[in-house]
Amino acid sequence: MAENKEVLDYLATRRSTPVDFLGAPGPTEGQLAEILKLGVRVPDHAKLNPWRLVIYQGDARAAVGEKLAQIARVNNPQIDEKELETERNRFLPAPLTIGVLSSPVEHFKVPEFEQLLSSAGVALNLLHAANAAGFAAHWVTRWFAYDKAAASMLGAKPGERFVAFVHIGTPTRRLEDKPTPDMKKIVTRWAG
Repeated sequence: MAENKEVLDYLATRRSTPVDFLGAPGPTEGQLAEILKLGVRVPDHAKLNPWRLVIYQGDARAAVGEKLAQIARVNNPQIDEKELETERNRFLPAPLTIGVLSSPVEHFKVPEFEQLLSSAGVALNLLHAANAAGFAAHWVTRWFAYDKAAASMLGAKPGERFVAFVHIGTPTRRLEDKPTPDMKKIVTRWAG
């Protein structure tokens, strides 16, 4: 395989754009289909497809926010109006969010953990595909990924769990470059 300088340059400068800095327009239906197709091209031992995707766009984003605010109020009756407004806006202003679910399959050879990692690979590929299509994206989880009632409302079936919500849109602000970690602190060589 030949070196691909464009991809290397992209990976050297890739960064997430927080959802607050994502606006319209979002992907067209054709662009979304391509982003989804590329998103699921991940390592997947035994070809199990141990993940599912849920799309939130249009008016559904505000409806999700209202339901999240209701669940937040049940979970915390003392919650104030400012915090409820934060919940109402969780899937705004990004015009599109893709929920990535780990949906493990019983298999004698492929442990659930490996399937979970494949799901995380889907989330990362969605970020890359959105960026390659000319958009910006942000991977988050937040409390509603782990709350049973919220996860169910968002589309999780029994046995599934959210690994990511990938918000996609047009960047409304240019962000500073992301610092690279000190490789001496995070890389070791095994010496036996």
